[in-house]
Amino acid sequence: MNQSVKQVCVLGVLDNGWEGLAAWQQQVIAQADIVIGSERVLAMFHKHVSANTRCRDLGGHLSDVPEWINIAWQADQQVVVLATGDPLCHGIASYLGKKLGYARLNIIPQASAMQWACARFGVPWHGAKICSIHSKDTGEWKDMRGVSHGLYPLFHACCQDDTIVVFTSPQNSPARIARMLLTEGLDAYFDMRVAESLLQADEQLVQGLTCAELASRHYADLNMVLLQRTTPLPAVVRFGLDDVSFSQRKPDKGLITKREVRAVSLAMMQLQPHHIVWDIGAGSGAVGLEAARLCPDGWVYAIEKNSADVAIAQQNQQRMGVHHYTLVHSKAPECLNAWPAPDAVFVGGSGGELASLIAWVVSRLKADGHLVMNFVTIENLATATATLKTMAVAWSVTQMQVSRSKPILHMHRMAAENPVWIVSVSRTGEGEV
Repeated sequence: MNQSVKQVCVLGVLDNGWEGLAAWQQQVIAQADIVIGSERVLAMFHKHVSANTRCRDLGGHLSDVPEWINIAWQADQQVVVLATGDPLCHGIASYLGKKLGYARLNIIPQASAMQWACARFGVPWHGAKICSIHSKDTGEWKDMRGVSHGLYPLFHACCQDDTIVVFTSPQNSPARIARMLLTEGLDAYFDMRVAESLLQADEQLVQGLTCAELASRHYADLNMVLLQRTTPLPAVVRFGLDDVSFSQRKPDKGLITKREVRAVSLAMMQLQPHHIVWDIGAGSGAVGLEAARLCPDGWVYAIEKNSADVAIAQQNQQRMGVHHYTLVHSKAPECLNAWPAPDAVFVGGSGGELASLIAWVVSRLKADGHLVMNFVTIENLATATATLKTMAVAWSVTQMQVSRSKPILHMHRMAAENPVWIVSVSRTGEGEV
């Protein structure tokens, strides 16, 4: 231990308690003036601490722990914080390091529950995605799917990782995980295994069952879940798909943002991987679905009033294998209040209430967010620019006139597409005001 500064010992322990520690680690606990840990962990060691040692339950008091440690240091007392497994793997050491500084922590790790679970099943973990859903209970996935749900980190990992090791909670149990996979149609792509009560007398390894079977089982509170992909992730084009790649409503074929306009509109939205995107007037879903591919760590919320277009967008979503996408059959701004504030918004249709829609969207847009609108009529363009002139936003207009080659006899000619005005709005930045 570094003697130049006062340190707190953050000691990793296993579920076999005292027997899982080396003699010198047992001595660290025996000599401590104060031992801090969860109620469950303290119960495993209460017979082995000195009668003069004070034990403090951190349950519900995590934010108080740094102050407890500082007070103990002022009294020249030795403090040991007991953490399960590796304190730096979704453990308390990360929190204490931010509050006290890592130089003041003497971290003594054990093999984590993740390592033991992988060892039991013979799964190499060096390339695994480590995912914790030990969070506030937000209910079943199907009831409130989205970035605010406690299962979202796992859902996100399932969309882009091959091996996932999951730290669960009593609420976010293996059964709930299995039901999430079934809801999203991901059950066919993963082999799911559960390690219960590791290193204890009632340890059990659950494997070889389908998600439907796992969804109805009861599990011990202490468990780890391993998910291994059985079907490789497909290589995908993130944006710029040919228009014919999308289903379109017939006989009104063409209700789609054309590829060239789509690419420029997405560029103006300034998307980042974690962004929340709104697609208002989704139509065939082309813009929103390509935005979803560009935002693998975010979510796209789309709304469309025409039932036939909703069905088409759903077909395109299924064909593209996009999961982090919510489509609502309604008319904006209905339902939008329930959505998280967006980083970027695309408006492809306004339902005749353009001015009020622009004002409403801008009021919800994040500080550095971007609103991009496409218009094919001069009336809607005039309404939009007149509305924006009254608002404290930066905006600009780009007109796109695209021509595509068409065969004529043994030669080719250029055929013009309809001109489109792209209006780009931002809460900050330069542009017309």
